[in-house]
Amino acid sequence: MSEEEIAEKQELFEHYRFNVDPGQSLLRIDKYLFSRIENTSRTRIRNAADAGNILVNDIPVRANYRVKPDDIVRIVLPDPPREIELIPEDIPIDIIYEDDDVIVVNKAAGMVVHPAYGNYSGTLVNALMWHFRDLPLFATGELRPGLVHRIDKNTSGLLVVAKNEISLNRLSRQFYEKTADRIYTAIAWGVPAPAEGTVTGHIGRNIRDRKIMQVFPDGSRGKPAITHYKVLENLGYISLIECRLETGRTHQIRVHFSYIGHPLFNDDEYGGDRILKGTTFQKYRQFVRNCFSLLPRQALHARFLSFSHPVTGKRLSFDTPMPDDMQQVITRWREYISGRDA
Repeated sequence: MSEEEIAEKQELFEHYRFNVDPGQSLLRIDKYLFSRIENTSRTRIRNAADAGNILVNDIPVRANYRVKPDDIVRIVLPDPPREIELIPEDIPIDIIYEDDDVIVVNKAAGMVVHPAYGNYSGTLVNALMWHFRDLPLFATGELRPGLVHRIDKNTSGLLVVAKNEISLNRLSRQFYEKTADRIYTAIAWGVPAPAEGTVTGHIGRNIRDRKIMQVFPDGSRGKPAITHYKVLENLGYISLIECRLETGRTHQIRVHFSYIGHPLFNDDEYGGDRILKGTTFQKYRQFVRNCFSLLPRQALHARFLSFSHPVTGKRLSFDTPMPDDMQQVITRWREYISGRDA
């Protein structure tokens, strides 16, 4: 799989839909799906059935269900195994919640979530494989064991990871059906107007640079993307913003805010690493450069995560404060604005 193909696959699950042929004879659904899905196994299909992820005419069925003519079959599967050797690494991770079925991690900025082209070590997955080396799920040879969503390398914040197959399947379904909630805190250049609103626009691979994304407002390319936002604090040249994802496209918040003319502070891929607002005075320019040094990444933090526990069904919610680098920049700007107004 190429770097572009790996980057293109945002969701860490696959969705299939089949219309059963009118001439189809009665056949177990696990056999039916096994014959139609490449690079899978009967075990993966049975695990999906056990988790309620195989639906016939919108009703969950067991693996021994026999398909009938004109049935509509849907299945959600976690990301499949890859032919790559993963090395467990003793890397510290910040686990803020753990039980027998899931863990919630507060990922530090700078850590890649899963191995991909150019990053086969030092990732969160390498760390998870060390910490949970005795769990069967982390010995399957999968490239992304336990993962159902991700955040960018230089974005900090919350991720839920499954510890077993049943939890992995059920969490995958929640993220596919958008019943899990994710809220981010961002620092953007300028102040979006209105102060509370929604950014829409298909997001796809950039035509000139395949490593980044772009918005296609006419919907001619990419996939639908919806970001709801609210300005929490107006600091004149920058603003503190809350973002709620309705969809989960690659770089969604970053590319949406660049598209509306408010790139995230110090986002070097979407134009936020330049001085976009303010004066030309050298003192101001030096102040901004100092802030860039304090926050050498895009100003984005996955603050809040909520999902239904895959076994008990209880709703779990987690909230983390802004990391120190973002907090320092906000504090500096408050002081700067206060001094300017004095």
